Amino acid sequence: MKPGRICPTDYHIDPEVFRRDPDFVAETLYVIGGLYGNAFALDAIEAMAATEPGPVTIVVNGDAHWFDAELHTFRSLDARLARYPAICGNVELELARTADIGAGCGCAYPETVDDGVVGRSNAILAILAGMISGEWDIKARFAALPKTLIVQVGSAKVAIVHGDAWSVAGWRFAREALDAPGASAEISLLRRKTEADVFASTHTCEAVMRRFSTTSGAAVIANNGAAGMSNFEGDRRGVITRIGRSPGPVQALSGAHVKSVRVEAIPVAFDHAAFLSQFDATWQDGSPAAISYRNRIVNGTDICVETAIPNAEFNVTSAKLNARR
Repeated sequence: MKPGRICPTDYHIDPEVFRRDPDFVAETLYVIGGLYGNAFALDAIEAMAATEPGPVTIVVNGDAHWFDAELHTFRSLDARLARYPAICGNVELELARTADIGAGCGCAYPETVDDGVVGRSNAILAILAGMISGEWDIKARFAALPKTLIVQVGSAKVAIVHGDAWSVAGWRFAREALDAPGASAEISLLRRKTEADVFASTHTCEAVMRRFSTTSGAAVIANNGAAGMSNFEGDRRGVITRIGRSPGPVQALSGAHVKSVRVEAIPVAFDHAAFLSQFDATWQDGSPAAISYRNRIVNGTDICVETAIPNAEFNVTSAKLNARR
C-alpha cells in the first residue's frame, strides 16, 4: 500500500474499550471534527456555545489542523484548542511522530479516492510536519491525546471517535458504508458490544447521520464531516455535532433522538471572507490545498442535506425532507 492509503497498526481500536464508564458527564456536548485549521470556525462555535441556556462541553475529535500552514497561526489556534478535551485524528498522530513511517497523511483513503487527492493530502501533511518539526511541546501534546472518549449526556452514552469504532482512520462511518447492505447488522453488533447509544465521528470529510434500530436499543452514528469548511451543495458553512437534552439556540440542519437526548447536525456560520483571505494568502494557486479544497470552500460540495441525513426524525431547514414525512 502507498502512503496515504496505509492504515498504521497504532491506529487500531478494539471496540471493547467502549465498555467502560464515561470519562466525564456533559449537559450539552459539541463535537468538533475536521476544524482543519479554521480559527474563524472556532470563533463561531465558541460564540454559539455562549448563547446556550446551560453549560456546554466542547470536545475536539481530530484533524483540528490542516490549512494553518504558518507557524504563528498554527500555534495560536493550538493554544486555544488545548483548553478543550480532545482525541487524536490521523493528522495529530502523524504530526506527533518523531520519524516518518511512510503513512503519508494517515488518511487510509479507500481505492475509490483519486490518486491525485491522496498525493496532495500527503504533501499537505509533509508541509505541516516540516513546519512543526522542532516544536516539541506541540508534538508532545498530540502524542498524549487519546483515541477515544466516552461522555454521558442525559441517559445516553456517547462514544467519541475520529474515524470509526475500529480505527482512527476508519471509513466504516462513511455514508457509503452506513448505507451498504449489512450495515444494520454490523451496527447492531457494535451497539450490543459497546453499549454506546451514539458514535460521534468525522474523518471522511462528508457529513452523514444515521439512526439504527437494534435489538439492544437504538444507535445513532453522527459524522459531522467538517467543522471548518463547507459540507453541502451551495452552503459554505461548517457542521458540528450537538448532543443535548433540549434544543439549542441554533437551528439544526437535522438530527435524531436517542434515549433522552437529541443528536443534531449544527451549521457553523463562520466569517467566510476572512477564512478565504487567510487560505489564499497561505495556499497560492497550484498548491496542493488550493487544488484539492478551494473550490469546495468557495462553492460547497455536490452533496445535499437530504442525502446526508434522509432518515432524520426532526428537521428543520429542508422543505424536501419535511415533504417526505
